[in-house]
Amino acid sequence: MRSRLAAPVLAPVLATVLAAPLALTGCQLLGDDEGPGATLAALQDGLTSGDLSAVAFTSADPTDDYTVVVEGLGEVEPDVEVGDAEVADDTASAEVSWTWDLDGESWTYATSADLTRVEDTWQVAWAPSLVEPSLVEGERLALQRTSAERGRITGAGDRAIVAPRDVVLLGLDKTKLTADQVADGQVAISAQAIAEALKVDAAAYTEQAEAAGEKAFVQALVLRAEEATTLVPPRYAEIPGAVSLATQQDLAPSRGFAAPILGSVGEATAELIEESAGEVEAGDVVGLSGLQARYDDQLAGTPGLTVIAAGADNDRAVHEVPAVAGADLRTTLDIDLQTKAESALASVGPPSAVVAIRPSDGAILAAASGPGSKGLNTATYGQYAPGSTFKVVSSLALLRTGLRPEGPVQCPASTVVDGKTFKNYDDYPASGLGTITLRQAVANSCNTAFITARDRLRDGDLAEAAAALGSGVDHDLGFPAYFGQVPAPEGETEAAADLIGQGKVLASPMTMATVAASVAAGRAVLPVLLPDHEVTQTAPAAPLTPAEAGDLRALMRAVVTEGSASFLADLPGEVGAKTGTAEYGSPDASGSLPTHTWMIATQGDLAVAVFVETGESGSRTAGPVLERFLS
Repeated sequence: MRSRLAAPVLAPVLATVLAAPLALTGCQLLGDDEGPGATLAALQDGLTSGDLSAVAFTSADPTDDYTVVVEGLGEVEPDVEVGDAEVADDTASAEVSWTWDLDGESWTYATSADLTRVEDTWQVAWAPSLVEPSLVEGERLALQRTSAERGRITGAGDRAIVAPRDVVLLGLDKTKLTADQVADGQVAISAQAIAEALKVDAAAYTEQAEAAGEKAFVQALVLRAEEATTLVPPRYAEIPGAVSLATQQDLAPSRGFAAPILGSVGEATAELIEESAGEVEAGDVVGLSGLQARYDDQLAGTPGLTVIAAGADNDRAVHEVPAVAGADLRTTLDIDLQTKAESALASVGPPSAVVAIRPSDGAILAAASGPGSKGLNTATYGQYAPGSTFKVVSSLALLRTGLRPEGPVQCPASTVVDGKTFKNYDDYPASGLGTITLRQAVANSCNTAFITARDRLRDGDLAEAAAALGSGVDHDLGFPAYFGQVPAPEGETEAAADLIGQGKVLASPMTMATVAASVAAGRAVLPVLLPDHEVTQTAPAAPLTPAEAGDLRALMRAVVTEGSASFLADLPGEVGAKTGTAEYGSPDASGSLPTHTWMIATQGDLAVAVFVETGESGSRTAGPVLERFLS
């Protein structure tokens, strides 16, 4: 910001001066040509710009000295305003008001400029105290930033998800090596051995160790305390200079805990620094992905600032702004259920997910993406054909046509629609063919029964039923969430495929957990992960009625008591479920297509969806994961 000159002298004041003899002492305004005004105006401009060459000083041009004093504050230009001069014979003084904008914080104070008249010129006395009143010769200003305590991400019951946890820092402490060892090349030898023991890049770590200072600790790996006991081999302790330092770091309960959703924190990347327009600097710790990145402004807080008078025997603070801690971000994740969901997926190879929702309030209690997802958010943002789990939606559409759970439907072994043959899964029970009830069709997951009943439906009925169960209508939940799609079909074949969760119907595991939750709650459930994020739910055009919800719960219960999910019958409580598979991709050598596998279930005030991208069937692939989670 450029400097502001004092207001010019008005005519009445000038007339007064002309009418009376000039006093030997008094106040000289900045613009008074007979006083030090011209020198003070030049000083004001020089202190603002950093170039004092146009200012008359009692000593040599102090521009270089001034630069040394202020360069530690960074690339910031002060706002300087010089006040009126107090003149006494051949000396004068004037107040100098300083304002620095330091990371958006205003630092304001005043100093004094002392002047002496030499012949017809007023000259300024240079001293560091002209810049900051407490500075003495040899001192300079330096800006130090203090990191703010980052806000926590909390789960259900306000339990901290990311919190200080015991870790072990592993690496080479160069102070543990003698001078003779260093001279004999032990740094490289130890670094190589440490890297091999910890299974890190040996060449890169050795180069880093050799380049580090002679007293450096060169970190190779950080492990959770419980991991260090099993992952660090005994030979590590025998390597000269190898150390294990116990400390704490802010971590989730387990490695990868809800990582695709929560995200990560680390040093700002060059890209983030460039995009921040100066708000983020190299070395700043910021959210890099997920919720940590989206809500970084809330979580990060405001760094503290300390202006140091440095260069004397002891540095001292001349200005301080305390750091302001970041605010917590609340989530609904239940730490125990999330841990259980991730444990249930731990051995699953393909991309996979478990999502658990509390039907009574929509809270997402678990949203786990398996290790095969490789860091992608399969749980709430994956987009897949839901297969026969979508028959819960199709059942609602058929119920609305007047078909009852005990009403008859036709289940042939196969049926043809516009030249496309649809059939049931390979081991579909023969006893379930022919004229059966809707309840039996859902329990045994008869594809052909739903396809042959499609003539009962009008355009838009399926999408309307989906919306009544919380599917196919987008909402901004404050995190990446895919609600699925039920587009209008293009032709009879696509309409038939849609009824069994294929065609162009898509859903995420969160979508199907929402469908199950809506059945349990008797209304369209809106998932909630961030309880402080306000969302206005779009009401379904045809809301779910209590009678419809009761019928759907009975149909899902039949899947457990007499159908494809009978393996869940021994679980406590009244469990309802639906299995599902959906063909995708290209056929293999035998002509078979790979299949997505699904299961959804309800158990008390809990609704769950399990998804495995490639598997044998819903009951055989997704089923064991669901059983592990609900047991």
